[in-house]
Amino acid sequence: MQIANKEQGRDTDSSGMAARKALFLDVSDRKRPSNFELNLQGWQLDRVTDLDSARELLRDQDYYVGLVKLDWPSINDRDEIEDFFHQDQFTAWIALTTPEVMRDHAFRRMLYENFYDYFTLPLENNESYLRATLGHAYGISRLRKLEDKQLSHLDEFHMVGASPSIMEIFKQIRKVSTAEAPVLITGESGTGKELIARAIHQRSSRHKGPFIAVNCGSLPDTLVASELFGYEKGAFTGAYKRKIGRLEAANEGTIFLDEIGDLPLDMQVHLLRFLQEQTLERLGSNSSIRVNSRVIAATNIDLEQAVENGDFREDLYYRLNVLTIRVPALRERDGDIELLARFFFQKFRSEQGCHVRGFTQQALAAMAIYDWPGNVRELINRVRRAMVMSDNRLITPADLGLDDNLYSSGQQITLEDARNSAEKQAIRQGLELSHDNVSKAARMLGVSRVTLYRLMDKYHIR
Repeated sequence: MQIANKEQGRDTDSSGMAARKALFLDVSDRKRPSNFELNLQGWQLDRVTDLDSARELLRDQDYYVGLVKLDWPSINDRDEIEDFFHQDQFTAWIALTTPEVMRDHAFRRMLYENFYDYFTLPLENNESYLRATLGHAYGISRLRKLEDKQLSHLDEFHMVGASPSIMEIFKQIRKVSTAEAPVLITGESGTGKELIARAIHQRSSRHKGPFIAVNCGSLPDTLVASELFGYEKGAFTGAYKRKIGRLEAANEGTIFLDEIGDLPLDMQVHLLRFLQEQTLERLGSNSSIRVNSRVIAATNIDLEQAVENGDFREDLYYRLNVLTIRVPALRERDGDIELLARFFFQKFRSEQGCHVRGFTQQALAAMAIYDWPGNVRELINRVRRAMVMSDNRLITPADLGLDDNLYSSGQQITLEDARNSAEKQAIRQGLELSHDNVSKAARMLGVSRVTLYRLMDKYHIR
């Protein structure tokens, strides 16, 4: 099978070539010990005869590919066998079986859901095909492992992305983390504004202090004051003891005010005073308390328009809008959709066993041209639901619920759709990098200003 080369410190086969490793799990009938021998040139086969030994080897070292010989009719605890292959996500398994066993429906289903390929015994003249299949499986498994490592490296600030727009966000996070001024984070719902706020806090000098998140839109008007500023015992009916407000609880740390645009106008006055003086008064008290907390606010509405409409105080807007981060929508993050889908697929797959192995090319194309009104939050929900509900080995557009969205399962994407999608993404990226300066964006894109206006009108980009 292989011999040890002492001088080089690695295993070689009989021809002196370096051997690739594979795990050989031979689970045969205990009453009839297996005499099965398998010699494959170029491969070092580490043979084990039980699942515990296989788990131990898999923990100690990486096996990109594995062979398994199962005496299926004699196995009593088939669930344990299935769970073993179901949970091992990083090894490509190839089964060695017999034509008789292949008649068993449960065995065929297990092969379909968990194995890269299978060969029927006796191999006779098929050893060369087995070696070729092992090589292919080894390569695919190794690529998958490398991709997982790449995705983990891209998980900066607990946010995944490699597009120019998200890299710009990462750069802004590093800059504002060193400051103490308030930060205003704007962007559509579901883009990850709280993740950015947490990233700023974790990289600031306040990282050892608390991070308190408050959704202003979820608080009833009658509770906003008590939740933010706290109250003294007896301040109102039901106030049986003193309560510390969220702003005070964030002392020496960060207070994150999500959906700040939904804060009632009377509370905006109190928040403005807090920002100006860094003091607050609990309900039912006349004494001021000094609180040292940094305010990060977020909104998915246009605060300038809200100021014009009289729904938001202008002085508070300018107090909050010192450092601003605009989070791009998912449709504006060129190339990140597939990256995010694969990242969350791997994340959820490691959390629980999953028979699904990835995405079809049709599913990736459907995700690329879908507009994602719910942004990253919607992508997470669709991927997670597809992983649970799919009956296929690979996730399809129908599994994602995207078959009616400019793309139907089994239909090839047209060049026009691909061209339009690429143009739209390029225009949005150019406008973002130029801070909505149309002339500058046109120069970056290599078109005239008139052409850019025409394309913006075509794709309804404002």
